[in-house]
Amino acid sequence: MDVHLTNPDLQAKLDRWVTETGRGPDELVEDAMAGYFDELARTRQMLDSRYDDLKSGRVKPIDGEEFFENLRRREDELLKKHSPQ
Repeated sequence: MDVHLTNPDLQAKLDRWVTETGRGPDELVEDAMAGYFDELARTRQMLDSRYDDLKSGRVKPIDGEEFFENLRRREDELLKKHSPQ
């Protein structure tokens, strides 16, 4: 496999890894791609599972504004609790 990268920064990173590890660019790119596809599959599986939970009603969605208001309120309470009086 020939590796031709158009992004100079990415090429520099690959060159540095080749130098530091002694592994060939083909091997490093294959490892990176395998890791990427594994992570992509795990993410897809997690999102599908979460969607199924919402669709089936096992999990109820929450209102985003309500969530952030609650978060701000709890943060304010913590700050008041730990601030010097």
